[in-house]
Amino acid sequence: MKSTSTQYGTIAVTLHWLSAAVIVALLASGFLSGAATGEVGRKTILAAHVPMGLGVLVLTVLRILWWLVADRKPLPGSTANMWQHRLAQIVHALTYVLILLLCISGIGMMALTGAAGVLFDVTAGPLPDFTEVAPRALHGLGARLLMALLALHVVAALYHHFVRRDQPISRMWYAQK
Repeated sequence: MKSTSTQYGTIAVTLHWLSAAVIVALLASGFLSGAATGEVGRKTILAAHVPMGLGVLVLTVLRILWWLVADRKPLPGSTANMWQHRLAQIVHALTYVLILLLCISGIGMMALTGAAGVLFDVTAGPLPDFTEVAPRALHGLGARLLMALLALHVVAALYHHFVRRDQPISRMWYAQK
């Protein structure tokens, strides 16, 4: 269940990959809803996007609590030098901050516009104009920054896995017994 000095534990692995899948779905649905032209299509996409966003908020808080209270991360990979390890820590911290900011700005947009009632009742009328509320700019910028950080994270993981061969993807998968 818990991590060892060389392997992430089952809880950490599950929270990581579940979060990753939902975040990819959130980014896709967020950009799709922004590009959608029809009201029904936008409502349908956002009706899935909002609960997924709340789910990521719960998963992220659980991940933070898990690391603070219950588990310790494995030691850095054997080929990672100090600056790479430090950069990885910064990218991970910024990723958590961006995820939390995106969740907060999303909740802010729902609260300030009253969109939740419209999203979950198709007869309630048109969606509000989200661009009229301040959290919208943060939400859009945050999503783009998160995509850049996630791309950096994935490229670094693939580089370390296939070029440096220190197996970070294997460490962040379920341990073989």
